Amino acid sequence: MKYNEDITGIKINVEAVDITIGDDVKDTIRKCITRLSRHYDRIEWADVYLEDKKDKKTLQKQVSIRLGIPGNDPFASEYGDDFHALLTSVESKLQRQLEKR
Repeated sequence: MKYNEDITGIKINVEAVDITIGDDVKDTIRKCITRLSRHYDRIEWADVYLEDKKDKKTLQKQVSIRLGIPGNDPFASEYGDDFHALLTSVESKLQRQLEKR
């Protein structure tokens, strides 16, 4: 499933590999990107990758986010069992990277 959205000038590209994400996950993604844009106002785009590997017993889900900003693009990824918790964790990692700039 691919999903694109434009929020306050930031183009969000979501790619969910072999799964369909619900509106609650989309809302969490929107909130995550909005909060990150408060820390760094020059974010041009965000690529969000969601994957659910059902053949694994633990840590089935993966969330990766790459932010498009001038210079090197911040990137963070996390494995776990809940997309909402993973998005929060990845947001924290990206926030720390943005604070260093």
